Amino acid sequence: MSDDRPDPIDPVLYRRDDLRRVLAGWDIAALYRFLNDHAGLTQREIAARTGQTQSEVAEILAGRRGPVVSHRVLRRIAGGFDIPPEMMGLSWWSPDGTYHGPDGAYPEGVTVANTPEGVSAEMLRRHVLALGGVTLAGQPVKQLGELLELPPAAPEPVPLSARIFQVHVVKVRGLTQRLRDLSRAHGSDPEVSSAAVRWAQRLLGVPGTEPVTRALQVAVAELQIQAGFAGFDAGLYKRAMYHWARALELATQAGDAYLQARALGLAGIATVEHGHPGDGLKMLQCAQVKSWDIPPGHERVAVVGVLPPAAVEACALADSATALDLLGERAAADRALAKSRQLWTPGRTDPSSDLNQVGARLQLARGRLDTAEQYAAASVRRWEGISNQRARTYAGILLATVHVRAGERDGLQLAHAAITQVTKLSSVRARQQYLAPLAVTLEARPGNDAKQLARMAHQVIATQA
Repeated sequence: MSDDRPDPIDPVLYRRDDLRRVLAGWDIAALYRFLNDHAGLTQREIAARTGQTQSEVAEILAGRRGPVVSHRVLRRIAGGFDIPPEMMGLSWWSPDGTYHGPDGAYPEGVTVANTPEGVSAEMLRRHVLALGGVTLAGQPVKQLGELLELPPAAPEPVPLSARIFQVHVVKVRGLTQRLRDLSRAHGSDPEVSSAAVRWAQRLLGVPGTEPVTRALQVAVAELQIQAGFAGFDAGLYKRAMYHWARALELATQAGDAYLQARALGLAGIATVEHGHPGDGLKMLQCAQVKSWDIPPGHERVAVVGVLPPAAVEACALADSATALDLLGERAAADRALAKSRQLWTPGRTDPSSDLNQVGARLQLARGRLDTAEQYAAASVRRWEGISNQRARTYAGILLATVHVRAGERDGLQLAHAAITQVTKLSSVRARQQYLAPLAVTLEARPGNDAKQLARMAHQVIATQA
């Protein structure tokens, strides 16, 4: 039986410094020329190994096609020539276990994010935990997860501009802000956010000056964080963790402690709500420590609607309280929440976080209705006149739940208003994490009116807008 497999490429070639730079920079035309000159491969043979047509290979060599940035195509090229994927920035680990991520052996490597298939939530959780260790120590930390290669699945890209400029950075930032505003007003749309990420991520493969490239890394990382929240808000935990992992990689490459802490903090609370408070607590603790590295004069401090550095630590501490409470560490949870409130008091220009909601949920879970009512009422006041319909809806549900459970006269009226507000949001989190407990509380209250409201709440929960 004949063996139709092509002859292997001498692996010694890939250790040459000039070729290492070609591989790390994804200069596929230069790679093909090198293989023609040093391995004797013809255009036909290159096409056969990469799954391309000979005309496509010829166009790449002639410079008539845009840069190859599709992760799937790059993977196919690496496999066709037996190129170790870590040499092209397509993996953080080589087969012998050597680490090649940020600050590793190939600092010029490129990381591309596309929506993965065949990746479990456990894999993503371990990946983000490992990235948390990398952001703190500059290298993987033992017993803090394991970095994993995440397989991509992306459509073929359309041609991009030959170089990136500051205008591309402005576009990405503007797109992120629009998605953030829409999310606060109407709930998130993960499909739109992921599509925006796929477009912005491709720009990272286009050459530009060092300042523009770094600014673009930061902008895309921020967009990845927003896309992660969109997935979280839509109940898509795996999608959310994937985007936050990619945000961590980019923020680490750019040296942006603010975005590292934000990605870790959001991944932490999502993991807590997904039923893994231990892992979530580790991520939140990483976020807290990383927040200490945010410079006092960080560029985002002056941006309206963006959390100041102290708030990043405060939010991580508050969400840690939720994890600690679920782990049975109530005293530690109370200390964490108290410290968070000492660190930061949100102002009118901080439309994205609320420590009162964390306190209300903790006290409600413990049956301390008087204290829970104080927190929930403060949360309702916090969002009066602020254009964040999602946060205002959360606050209204919490206050209604407390009043219904306490048997207050206005409980059913508050519940009806809260249920109605949820119907205006495309938010699975609002339905499952907030409205579902209210429905259970209504079912436990005597009277037909309460039972009808409970049925109404369950219908809204079942209807994922």
